[in-house]
Amino acid sequence: MKSDLFSDNTILLESLKEGDEQAYTYLMDAYYHQLCLYADGLIRNIFAAEDIVQNVFVRLWVQRDKLKIDQSFKSFLYKSVYNEFIDQYRKNQLLSTVEKTYFETLNTFVMDDNSETFEQMLLVINKEIEKLPPKCKEVFTLSKKEGLTNKEIAEYLKISVKAVEAQITKAFSLLSNSLDEKSRAFFFLLFGN
Repeated sequence: MKSDLFSDNTILLESLKEGDEQAYTYLMDAYYHQLCLYADGLIRNIFAAEDIVQNVFVRLWVQRDKLKIDQSFKSFLYKSVYNEFIDQYRKNQLLSTVEKTYFETLNTFVMDDNSETFEQMLLVINKEIEKLPPKCKEVFTLSKKEGLTNKEIAEYLKISVKAVEAQITKAFSLLSNSLDEKSRAFFFLLFGN
C-alpha cells in the first residue's frame, strides 16, 4: 500500500517534490486535525486555527519543490504552524512586553526538536483537564478553550460571576498541583491569561 511507503520521510519528501497528490493527502490525513488542535491552543479560536493550518498546507504544496526537511515531517509541520501563528499575530497587532516574553518562552518549547515531548505535554494537560470535577471542568473549558467571559459563563450556566471565578481558580489550583514543572509552565503559557 502506498501510504505505508509515506511513513518513510525520504520517500514522502521526494513524492511531494514530484507533485504526488497522494503524498500530500497522506500528510493532510495524518496531521491536519492534531495541528488544528495545536493551533487552537495557541490562538484560542478554532476558525483562525483552521486558517493557520490551511495556510501551512497550501504553502507546503506551493513550495514543495523547494522543501528541505532535515527532521520529521511532524516536527516540521508543528514548527510551521507555530511560525504562521506568530506571523498572523504580528500582522494583527504590536506585541507588548508581556506578550513578547510569552512568545519567547513559548518559542523555547516549540524550538525543542522533540515534538513528541511537546505533543505529550498537550496530552497530559488535556488528560488532567478531563479529571477535573464536572462543574469545574465545564467552567474552565468555557473560559479557557471557548473564550467566554466570566459574565457570559455565569449567564449561560445560571450561576454568579463569583462562582465562575471560584471554579476557574479551583481548576488552576488542581491542575497546577497535578502537573510536573515543565507541563505546568506550558499549561500557564496556554491558559494563564
